[in-house]
Amino acid sequence: MEFTWQTIGFCLENERIYIKKFGNAAENKTRTPIVELQLGGRDHPSNVGGKAVRCSESESLRYVSHCMNKDTLTVTQANELCEVATQFRAFDDTNAVQIFSCVKNLSSENITVELLSSFVLGGLFGGRKNADKTYFTKFTQGHHCECQPRRFSLEQYGFNTYIDGGEKCLAYKNVGSWSSKEQLPQGILEYENEFLMFQIESNCHWQYTLSAQKGELALCLGGGSAFCGNESKELLPNESMRTPTVALACGNSINAVVGEMTKYRRHIAGQNKSDERLPVIFNEYMHLSWDSPDEQNTRRIAQSAAKAGAEYYVIDCGWHNEEPGNIVYPYVGQWKESKARFPHGVRATTDYIRSLNMKAGLWIEPEIIGVKCEEMLSYYDEGCFLHRGGKRVAVMGRYFLNFRAKKVTDYLTETIRRMVEDYGAQYIKMDYNEDIGVCDESLTADRAAYLKWIDEIRSRFHNVLIETCSSGGMRMDYETLSRFSLVSTSDQTNYRLYPYISANILSAVLPEQAAVWNYPVVGDGEIGSPFTHDEKWVQENISSEQIVMNTVNALLGRMHLASHIELLWSAQFSLVQEGTAYYNKLTPIKKTALPYFPLELMSFGAPYAACGLKTADRIYLAVWNLGGESKICIPIPEQIHSVRVGYPQTLKTDFTFTANALTVRFEEKYAARVFEIETEK
Repeated sequence: MEFTWQTIGFCLENERIYIKKFGNAAENKTRTPIVELQLGGRDHPSNVGGKAVRCSESESLRYVSHCMNKDTLTVTQANELCEVATQFRAFDDTNAVQIFSCVKNLSSENITVELLSSFVLGGLFGGRKNADKTYFTKFTQGHHCECQPRRFSLEQYGFNTYIDGGEKCLAYKNVGSWSSKEQLPQGILEYENEFLMFQIESNCHWQYTLSAQKGELALCLGGGSAFCGNESKELLPNESMRTPTVALACGNSINAVVGEMTKYRRHIAGQNKSDERLPVIFNEYMHLSWDSPDEQNTRRIAQSAAKAGAEYYVIDCGWHNEEPGNIVYPYVGQWKESKARFPHGVRATTDYIRSLNMKAGLWIEPEIIGVKCEEMLSYYDEGCFLHRGGKRVAVMGRYFLNFRAKKVTDYLTETIRRMVEDYGAQYIKMDYNEDIGVCDESLTADRAAYLKWIDEIRSRFHNVLIETCSSGGMRMDYETLSRFSLVSTSDQTNYRLYPYISANILSAVLPEQAAVWNYPVVGDGEIGSPFTHDEKWVQENISSEQIVMNTVNALLGRMHLASHIELLWSAQFSLVQEGTAYYNKLTPIKKTALPYFPLELMSFGAPYAACGLKTADRIYLAVWNLGGESKICIPIPEQIHSVRVGYPQTLKTDFTFTANALTVRFEEKYAARVFEIETEK
């Protein structure tokens, strides 16, 4: 029996069900199972290695049923020990498919699930024989260098075009509570103008493997397991467990496949009515207060932030403790206002911010407490912490809280209430600056409990805008981003390097969620050190092109304005105001447009970069000169009708265009512009 659902063809043969076809990306000839399941104590019929394939139960699962219900298909399989249901969900405006699996213990004894994949897709792109012509793009991560693509052929990754290669596989896993610290939970496979993109929606452990079996390539996607984070799960009779959700999309180009995934992400992204206008956020951390805000400084800066066009003003780390900013982190955890820094109380300052027609925000790192935070160490009992080897896990002077402990969530719920109702916060920046690795407790269960608490906070304080940040972009996964309006993409402090992130980030995060810093006034001191310059120094050392590049970095995503903009002279300040006004113009476009990569994805060190937002008949294209190319030609395959400068309109811009290319001539080595390109529909 065969049947088709959306773009997926299924085949039922000898009581086993397979995916025969997945768009144009896969044609399964070797009958690869759609899930992998390994139970404790059961024989694994092949060497394990890094492969999550040929597990103990996968070959013995037999078709039970399938059920189509509007946009959802559920396929159920079983053997004598367990039942596995795999759910597929489709959407009207995209070919992306959302998938997860559940396993249920059918036996009368306890069973231990060592691995359950979310989904397995076999028969990819003609198989191992095309390894030299099949390419995989992974997205490496790190502090200040988020979302960096690395594209190689499978042959370059070590696959052999002649033999399967034994245990050879392309495998990556994340272990710990920073879900994207080394690599994003996504990837792109391509072969002869056919592209397949996947993402794994897990806020802690996840893994993917691409392996060759019987000449065919199989992609296995999943979350934590005995082999990834030491996450085995014992199931009682009739008990079930669920995998993380994954999503796959197809397309005939990078733009097309990222566009399909973008449309899918809009179905699941966290939303907040207060965020509908995608307001400009001013945050006084970067190149300004760092970890040492105070009442006087905030009042001085806030007036300029309001004049610049910011709608929110966020007071970052330091409002809550008496210790100096350079040593504050081991003492945090009470989240009560600092009398030294805010002698009139934080509420007096947030009220002042509101008097300037802005809304006020506060920072918090709720998932930890400092190892020297005596008040909270006395309050919490041992069950309120996460452990490794029976001892509390400490990283960078902070312990990790256990969100399955009611005492933890009760205190933190009261903390958010205090921040909102007593201190007047209408924006909460939730940060998370360390990674736990593995722990004695189930990190998957703890992270689920954390998100459950976030859901409760969002429901109770539904008018409060909540940002997620993890030491920059160390937690950019869509299990997290389905709960938050926006996410910090990086803590990159050099505006000349940020374009390498900005030019790629829309492949990983929706433009309406991707927060990027805009800090026009950067000094020459160490990170975290006070800014010691005056207006005269700023006028002499901060160029118009620096202000513009900072602004362009943030225009395609969410603008986090920062730095000592109060020191800018009038002509400079007007460039900031023009930038925020243009940002607001892009808001309705940004919520529906798709990412556009005319140069494909960028790498650090490239001499120039380009990225844009595309609608039916417009491309809003950012172009950066990053080291001295005086003439930059950007190919535009769509037929160009007209081109105009979007930002800045008050500075000279030398450009020309033909039917299929835009050429920009820059006078300075580091400069940027945004163009509005009218194209054929």
